[in-house]
Amino acid sequence: MNKPSQRKIRGLPVRSLAPNILTVLSICAGLTSIRFSLDGRWEAAVAAIVIAGVLDSLDGRLARLLKGATKFGAELDSLADFLSFGVATAMVLYLWELNNVKPGGWTIALTYCVCCALRLARFNTALDDPDRPAWTADYFTGMPTPAAAGLALLPLILSFGVGGEYLLSEYVVAANTALVSFLMISRVPTYSFKRLRVRREYVLPTLIAVALTAAVLVNHPWAVVAIFWTLYVGSIPHAVYTYRRHEKRIAAGLDDDESDETSDADENQDQEIN
Repeated sequence: MNKPSQRKIRGLPVRSLAPNILTVLSICAGLTSIRFSLDGRWEAAVAAIVIAGVLDSLDGRLARLLKGATKFGAELDSLADFLSFGVATAMVLYLWELNNVKPGGWTIALTYCVCCALRLARFNTALDDPDRPAWTADYFTGMPTPAAAGLALLPLILSFGVGGEYLLSEYVVAANTALVSFLMISRVPTYSFKRLRVRREYVLPTLIAVALTAAVLVNHPWAVVAIFWTLYVGSIPHAVYTYRRHEKRIAAGLDDDESDETSDADENQDQEIN
């Protein structure tokens, strides 16, 4: 008598589960931000979104490091981004100032959420494009959702530094939110910073700058965050310039592989430093 075949019970590897844990924690941070905003605890609400951004930046890198990237994890990450940087950010802004914009405050909040969803959908479909040039990996098309959330919340962050949450006009907040919504779905190139490298001669100054930033961050956290997002906005014109330069080189028949070789050489130098 033959015994019925038994299926092996296979467990999920920890390397695949760990990045998803960070993504779930990012979702929890976004939901907690909404709760804090309902209680009028604006600093805690923004801090929760900042924590969600940190977790979002770590889960993908952890997945690549552990070789545990999965389709499930990618879909979960997109949902977490929409919740934390779309819905939660829009709710914080609406409960803070946009509800005072009559009419149109809720419409602006809705528009921001819709643009966030469209931005994520376009990004996910662009990943499957086999004809995408290699050098475009250094850029995003439009503003990524974590950066958009930071820029949309910048008026609120500035209000922490100024010392009063109602010193900024609700119409300024509305205009800024509308601008960020446009930037998310626009074709404006922005830096991805995924392959950012530090040249050998700038390693020590960079470490000193990081130490000084950490010291200031302890005493003036919101000022440092505001300066960070201001510098990011300032990098957008330079990203547009370098992106257009790449396009002109391709149109002129010049191979852009030279820049990739230079990047590989810089990476080898970085490995020698380590």
